[in-house]
Amino acid sequence: MPKSNSSNRQLLMAGAAIVVVAIAAFSFGKMSGGKPAETAAPEKPAAAAPAGPLTLTMGPERITASGVQLQTVNPGGLAAEVVAQATVEAEPGGEAALTARAAGSITRITKRLGDPVRAGETLALVSSREAAQISADRSVASAKADLARKNLAREKRLFEQKVSPRQDYETAQAELAVAEAEARRAATAAGVSAVSGGYVAVISPISGRVTATTASLGAFVAPETELFRISDPAKIQVNAAVTAADARRVQPGDKAVVETTSGETRDAVVRSVTPGVNEETRSATVVLTLANGAGALQPGQLVRARITSRQSTSSGIVVSEEAVQTVNGNDVVFVRTKEGFRVQHVLAGQRSGGRVVIVDGLKGGETLAVKNAFLLKAELGKSSEED
Repeated sequence: MPKSNSSNRQLLMAGAAIVVVAIAAFSFGKMSGGKPAETAAPEKPAAAAPAGPLTLTMGPERITASGVQLQTVNPGGLAAEVVAQATVEAEPGGEAALTARAAGSITRITKRLGDPVRAGETLALVSSREAAQISADRSVASAKADLARKNLAREKRLFEQKVSPRQDYETAQAELAVAEAEARRAATAAGVSAVSGGYVAVISPISGRVTATTASLGAFVAPETELFRISDPAKIQVNAAVTAADARRVQPGDKAVVETTSGETRDAVVRSVTPGVNEETRSATVVLTLANGAGALQPGQLVRARITSRQSTSSGIVVSEEAVQTVNGNDVVFVRTKEGFRVQHVLAGQRSGGRVVIVDGLKGGETLAVKNAFLLKAELGKSSEED
């Protein structure tokens, strides 16, 4: 009997333990919302902060005042670029050398270095003994031409009236042609305009500015002595010296960028390439035409030319390293828009000589801020703080 009581006590204790475990499980389940802990939904991560405005409003006047320089980019990797030293020179029709075609002394100077000049304007007067002879020759030639015209008119009437033969009429035509040719020769014999009183006027054939002068009042000058040099600042070209190997890669129509020592850039296009190399310099000349006029470039100025060859198969678009800025940890460029600039995310690749290849993000033909782009980044930061 005692053995039976002991067994009962063990059963009662086991049941109580089961009840305690059940109550604990129920309480834990109630505290956890009736769901197992391992099936509770994980918390969502906080949303990333916005990257800031993707556009920057800025007018043309403000862009110019800030010193931000723009450039249109085109496809072509670093291997496609031909970099060469170049010189700004006047076009063939953009410069004129005015000489003293007649010996004499300079009695009057109307233009000084840097003065503007109109085509046909007199720059100086030269007192010359030859001037009287020049004037006399022109007068004689002009008189002979007038006489020949009158003679031809008379012979024409006589021929039409069948008074004189055709031979006389044809002779009169030939004499007029000779007289007019002599008059033209006399009018341009000295390359200047002779005026009365024994003076020769030195006249500019083009409009521009006086870029060089050796004329001194009272100085005696010999024939063919250069007195003035006139250049039209709007008619200039850039001559780039390239190696023979690079010359074979360049062809007319290729895009180029002209860079000054101050950092200014100008778009240009290849107009021609010399078929051979210079015997002294061993280089070929690539002639570039500026896309939007001369600007601040002057003849004689040394610049650097970056020519993008269309023959290269290199991919990517090459821009200056200064054009690529970092915004929110990403490489970006500032693309010009009507209102200002658009922030364009790009993937930068190879870098060399202050240039970087944009592997992705640009298609070509966009106009970017390539100088002082960090100012746009600063403006973008200000806009973000204000927002």
